[in-house]
Amino acid sequence: MNEITAHKILEDLTSMFSQEWLHNTANQTGMIKRQRIIDPTIMFWALIFGFGVKSERSLASLKRVFENKSGQLISDSSWYDRFTPEMVEFVHQCVIHGIQELARTSHVKLDKKLQAFQDILIQDSTIIRLNKFLAYIFPATRSRGVAAGLKVSVLVSVVANGPRSVVLYGERVSEIKTLKIGPWVKDRILLIDLGFYKHHIFTRIAENGGYFVSRWKKVADPTIISVTGGLSKDLQDKIIGMKLSAIILILPKYGILDAIVEVSFKRRIYKGQQRQDTQSFRLVGVYNEESNKYHIYLTNIQADILGPEDIARLYGARWDIELLFKELKNKYDFDVLKTKNEQIIKTLIWIGILTLIVSRKLYGLMRDLIPDQQVVRFTQLRWSIIFAENASDILTAIFESMGITRTIEQKFAVSASQAVDPHVNRKRFRSEWWA
Repeated sequence: MNEITAHKILEDLTSMFSQEWLHNTANQTGMIKRQRIIDPTIMFWALIFGFGVKSERSLASLKRVFENKSGQLISDSSWYDRFTPEMVEFVHQCVIHGIQELARTSHVKLDKKLQAFQDILIQDSTIIRLNKFLAYIFPATRSRGVAAGLKVSVLVSVVANGPRSVVLYGERVSEIKTLKIGPWVKDRILLIDLGFYKHHIFTRIAENGGYFVSRWKKVADPTIISVTGGLSKDLQDKIIGMKLSAIILILPKYGILDAIVEVSFKRRIYKGQQRQDTQSFRLVGVYNEESNKYHIYLTNIQADILGPEDIARLYGARWDIELLFKELKNKYDFDVLKTKNEQIIKTLIWIGILTLIVSRKLYGLMRDLIPDQQVVRFTQLRWSIIFAENASDILTAIFESMGITRTIEQKFAVSASQAVDPHVNRKRFRSEWWA
């Protein structure tokens, strides 16, 4: 990589969060009231590269990173006072902006079979265990003792190669309540986890012009009303009108089932009344040799667009969100939150998401430079390791591109300042003997 290419990558990365946008957002949210003390641009990049990838996750550690990289000295009180509701709103707005920019600049394209769709979306949640003293704010579920937890609900976009939305909930909020269907699903495919399985939700997706693929939940027992393929004519005629639970027992090994089923469900309560309704969906069954059983899916994607095997492979893309949570927790210490301060916790969670967004942006920029024969081996999870290991150098390069450099005198001054114990009144044994 030559100097011009490296400079272009750095320019593309920093333009995602321009100095002007960061300053305006800091002012609008009230995060920075006197910019002569802390520059919001320096603060922003220090938060991501200095904290999001650090194994020692403390405000004191972040303060040292900020001072080391920026050359600015700041008092402890001034630093800790920054982590306020205004700071939470600032980093939250940065997450929203980063998600939009990631989607706008993404070069990911769907396969030809999926050209009729705008995107593939995957919804899921992860739990972050908090200090037990926060149980009165974020009580945990199914806990024998006092415990606290926060649910981070993420909607991942395949096209954007990152989160499309991130929302924080208390742990006790059910999964089903974290997925709100609306016009935004139009021409998009949602890959639904069993935690969101509900026929009413599937109907709402279809009514809004969207599409879905979900694993079949065994408590649901739809009726086969027609068979479009995959079975012998005799067996097709036999199973029409039967319940799914009954035909599972007579399906041939290594077979494929492609049918239309009817499901019943209750509509949401409206004006004090709740009516029963029915809906027809496509049901696909593909025999899986590893598990030695049929994997059954419910969808509203037509058979002339995706065949049964295509549906099964498409649902496998749900693994992407598991890899995203693994990246957040294993590489960016997303769930290492020991503080009792609610504002600090929320700030750190948004910083973790921002770190992921910036990492994915750099991944996309670097991926364009990889030879075609190596692209398939250039994985996001492996990149996250390299990203974390080189975070300090990247942060230095970003600051240098902003004209922020440190002389050797500044480095020594910052180091000397950090070595001074902040506990003024602490008694020290050696001080009694040393002149």
